[in-house]
Amino acid sequence: MTVSYYMACLDLRGRECLVVGGGRVATEKVRGLLAAGASVTVVAPDVDGELDDLEVRIVRRPFLRSDVVARFLVIAATNRRAVNAAVSEAAAELSTLCNVADDPELCSFILPAVTRHDPIVVAVSSGGASPALAKRIRDDIARLLASLRPWAKRALPTYEARRDYFERLVAEALL
Repeated sequence: MTVSYYMACLDLRGRECLVVGGGRVATEKVRGLLAAGASVTVVAPDVDGELDDLEVRIVRRPFLRSDVVARFLVIAATNRRAVNAAVSEAAAELSTLCNVADDPELCSFILPAVTRHDPIVVAVSSGGASPALAKRIRDDIARLLASLRPWAKRALPTYEARRDYFERLVAEALL
């Protein structure tokens, strides 16, 4: 069954979020949550050294269903499907948003490929069908914006002029 997702941007400032897992993928998810201002707790028996350097609460032990209580959203990023499924089930019981890395069937929401060049944020989703393609499109757009933005700030004196330029650029690209 194909899922038709409702796209949204979440305000996570100060919201309690949980990441289950302590590896590279979990670290990537934690960085995204922190960039959005979330208050993050990581639960994992072992964690990468990078996580120790981030402003997160780390609980070094296996996941417990009670870890999901009072969380706005939860991300499962372990390399064990049984653990990820348990996280998903616990979140579903509490109607808590849950993303399971690389397993859309266990998710109540999926994450697009995101790049930030404040104030611009580019997010691309393939609906879980091809994360690699979404990342490639995201990177191409980010490179284009990064190369054009300094010129636009110098050459186009007003916000309105820059907005109109980028709107024309996007419209032409979609033809």
